[in-house]
Amino acid sequence: MTSLGVDIGGTSVKMAALRDGEILWTGRSEMYARPTTEQLITAFHQASASRVETHPFDSAGVCVPGLMDDAKTKVTLSVNVPGLVDQPLSDLLRNALGPAVPTPVAMADAAAAAYDIYHSSKLSGRLLVLVLGTGVGAAVVDEAGLLRVDGDSPGHLGQIDVSLEGHPVVGPDGGAGSLEGYLGTASLRDRLGPDFATQLASLARTDPALLALARALRIAHALYRPHHVILAGGIGLALRPHLAMLKELTERQLTRIARPGWTLDCGDGDYHAAAGAARYAEHQRENGPGLP
Repeated sequence: MTSLGVDIGGTSVKMAALRDGEILWTGRSEMYARPTTEQLITAFHQASASRVETHPFDSAGVCVPGLMDDAKTKVTLSVNVPGLVDQPLSDLLRNALGPAVPTPVAMADAAAAAYDIYHSSKLSGRLLVLVLGTGVGAAVVDEAGLLRVDGDSPGHLGQIDVSLEGHPVVGPDGGAGSLEGYLGTASLRDRLGPDFATQLASLARTDPALLALARALRIAHALYRPHHVILAGGIGLALRPHLAMLKELTERQLTRIARPGWTLDCGDGDYHAAAGAARYAEHQRENGPGLP
């Protein structure tokens, strides 16, 4: 069985093709900003590099940023990718990649990334994944499947108030002290400059972004009691040099309900969401709706 995963992100499109659970190829488009529908179609072509047209697929999954309609067939609101709004996802993919693309299963990018990490790494217990990029997404998964509070999400961890004294912020949604206000792409660019990505590995221990993230992780332990925490997305991967320090900050007088021996790590690359969407679509084709 072959499956296609498409991750429509805030700055690029990523794709992953799987055969029997193993990755065949991955691809990524050029960067974009607030793309139109036509620019999205171009990005699909770039990520595919004609490989979709030459490899028939049994199933397809897609991750989209923004709010979806109840049937999960189209996006009704997407601030960073306006070209998605009110476009049926099946039509959009088939217009870009050909009529043979199967009707896609849609899910949130953080949920897809968590699904891929949990199953490809053969984890046990409860996993919390934070996808740090244009915004902040979160997903919680364990043997029972995804924890769903709002759609595929366990709540909107990017919007929790982690206000730091002396460093007030307002997040993109207007919320004071939100994690996205400290750690989202726009806030980091405004504070550190256009080359902020190169500076993330050398952030000081007292940097507001790191302190805010540690505070968010402390809250997450009280809410979800994860056995494992994984940082994913471009910003999450760039924070790997700070893992030991983040764990130390998080564990300082951490609530006793946190699970002993919990782990903190980063993802393995940029394609977890695309691969997870493909895995989930493959699972649905074989077993019907729902997570194993």
